[in-house]
Amino acid sequence: MINQFRHLNPLNILLLVGIAVLLRLGFLINIPDELSFDFIEPFAKLLISIPLENAFNPQTNIFIAFWLVIVQAFILNRIVNKYNLIGKPTFLPALLYVTTSCLLKSFLILSPTLICNLLTIWMIDRFLSIYKSDEVKSVMFDIGMIIGCGSLIYFPYIAMLPLLWICLIIFRPFDWREWISGIFGFIIIFFFLWVFYFWNDATGKFFQIWLPLTTKFPTNLDINYYDYLVLIPVIIILTLGVFHLRNNFFKSYVQVRKTFQVLLFMFLLVMISFYLKHDFMIYHFLLGVPSASILMSYYFLHASKRWFYESLYLMLVGFIIYFQIF
Repeated sequence: MINQFRHLNPLNILLLVGIAVLLRLGFLINIPDELSFDFIEPFAKLLISIPLENAFNPQTNIFIAFWLVIVQAFILNRIVNKYNLIGKPTFLPALLYVTTSCLLKSFLILSPTLICNLLTIWMIDRFLSIYKSDEVKSVMFDIGMIIGCGSLIYFPYIAMLPLLWICLIIFRPFDWREWISGIFGFIIIFFFLWVFYFWNDATGKFFQIWLPLTTKFPTNLDINYYDYLVLIPVIIILTLGVFHLRNNFFKSYVQVRKTFQVLLFMFLLVMISFYLKHDFMIYHFLLGVPSASILMSYYFLHASKRWFYESLYLMLVGFIIYFQIF
């Protein structure tokens, strides 16, 4: 299967849809009676009033989430191939994105983080565009607005804000105007939100939005580790991907090396930002799928022992299906 997706073959489009269906069969057997969907954070509903919490039945919810993942996978695949991040044009990023988007049951439903992944993929494209650009202030302003919009949908997305400066440190020489342009883009989104609060005589509630930023990082998490054994193959693949990347690091183009550094920081920010949501849900970690799937596709493209990498992918698929059913 991996060998098939190493090449740009139109047949892979149909195969990708088929794999996405297969990886959801276990969940479809036991569909919950009710699935809620919060399109935006409660504090933003004054700005955008769209009552979608119970607008979709479970089947429609899963159907929309399914096609959203497919669309995101193709967009991410196009970006990876556009910037030649893993070595040659391939369908592997799309395959690994679809696969890792099925790791946990909470990943399979329509959620704010699934919507935010569209913004994350768009943000990756905008970040990569600044490497050879002469003027990037407008790009950074756009990225700041993307992060601001993502924070309205899912507040912990605000943790992506430091990525503005991390990206500039990695890609660009220092220019203070570039450093503040991204912040202005972010601020303008919340400025419009403040205006709506002001018009509705609720400016006091506006400042309560930022209370999660003062939350202490939790030291104990109540987790049923058996439910997350499916992550074992993912950890193995990511570890192998890191080793392959390290071995080829200085043989790669400068842009590729710097891009993987940005993706690493993006992944780390996702992992540590869950505590910004008081009613934390496990689908938060879906935000880490775009960056993780790129590294995983890098491994599968450069791995040499076919029997091993094919077996490793089949093990990942087997784990996903098993833990969905049992």
